[in-house]
Amino acid sequence: MPAPRPTAPLATSLDDPERARDLARMKRLATGLFLAAAVVFLACVLVGEDAGAWVGYVRAAAEASMVGALADWFAVTALFRHPLRLPIPHTAIIPRKKDQIGASLGTFVQENFLTRAVVEEKLTTVDVPGRLGAFLAAPGRAQRLAGDTSAVLVAVAGLLRDDDLRPAVAALVDRKLHATPAAPVVARALELVVDGDRHQEVLSAALRGLARFLEDNRVVFRAQLGDASPAWVPDWVDDRVFDRVFAGLQTFLSEVGEDPRHELRRVYDDRLRGYVHALRSDPDTAGRVEELKKELLEHPAVRTWSGSLWTNAKNAVLSAAADPDSVLRARVAGLIAEGAQLLQHDPTVRELVQRHAHTAAGYLVERFSGDLADLVGSTVERWDTEETSRRIELQVGRDLQWIRVNGTVVGGLAGLLIYTVAQLLG
Repeated sequence: MPAPRPTAPLATSLDDPERARDLARMKRLATGLFLAAAVVFLACVLVGEDAGAWVGYVRAAAEASMVGALADWFAVTALFRHPLRLPIPHTAIIPRKKDQIGASLGTFVQENFLTRAVVEEKLTTVDVPGRLGAFLAAPGRAQRLAGDTSAVLVAVAGLLRDDDLRPAVAALVDRKLHATPAAPVVARALELVVDGDRHQEVLSAALRGLARFLEDNRVVFRAQLGDASPAWVPDWVDDRVFDRVFAGLQTFLSEVGEDPRHELRRVYDDRLRGYVHALRSDPDTAGRVEELKKELLEHPAVRTWSGSLWTNAKNAVLSAAADPDSVLRARVAGLIAEGAQLLQHDPTVRELVQRHAHTAAGYLVERFSGDLADLVGSTVERWDTEETSRRIELQVGRDLQWIRVNGTVVGGLAGLLIYTVAQLLG
């Protein structure tokens, strides 16, 4: 035997004390009219027709009022429960037919509201980009949404397992680097450097650095020359030779560094451009670069770096997301504000959003209307039967009590009319 399905609680907002008071008041009114008609009818019976012809008219009206009141009381009560707790057929309609009512309500909503034609017709009267832009442009909205986005990032990051993602990211980076040929990348980088004459700037900086290095270590180089010089050579000779060589080298470095048209620079430029060409056309040159790339990727330091990519990126994003004054939060808020302006004033963006809103709404309706209908039916099916009946009566019962009131009044008028016609015909 299958286990009973759990009942779903109804919204507590439906349990409105004011509605309950209005319903009780209307029930007292309708019942009071019935009792008044009963009292009038009883009085007419006790008085008898000897008191005058008017008694018959009043009695007929009172009697018809009671009949109308009882009939309408029975009809209204039969919607929600068995009248007088008697299991009369075709009563307690809502409790008995709750599941069918839910399914029918879901189907009704699906067939009459959740259709592409209805939704698109409604959207033609709605300025979707304007409303969305106004919503995003509200004071403080961009900052709040940026904060919400940051909270979502933190929540998503909390769901991800670092132990699983760290090796996965490292393996992805490793595969990508191994699969990317190094020679074209190096060639393109060198081309950019050469085309902008940056290589000459690098050479100038290198020459200046070399000159400073030589000057800073002049004593060391002089000592090295003394150690290499034969013992029979006097020190003053070594000093003379060292000074001449050192001065000549510094002069040469200075000349090359200050003369943009120096021959060494031209040779350097030709060699570098030739190497770029070789990277693109010579398999051996490209192969050597590729081997160097593989050696670098296999180095433990590079392995450690690739393994820490996920952790470093995650920590950086989370730190920026948690800081209200971070560049990330400011950038997100700026993008939201910029998007709001485009949605409100840019005709191209507005037309695009409006058109895609129609397409998206039509797709969502066609794709999920059946699911929404099932949701309505299944939700009503899981509601508690007695509670559902009570809540529905609380929502519409006040208006239904007017049926009892009208039945009492209309019944009395109809009874009076019928009795009058009978008297005239008799």
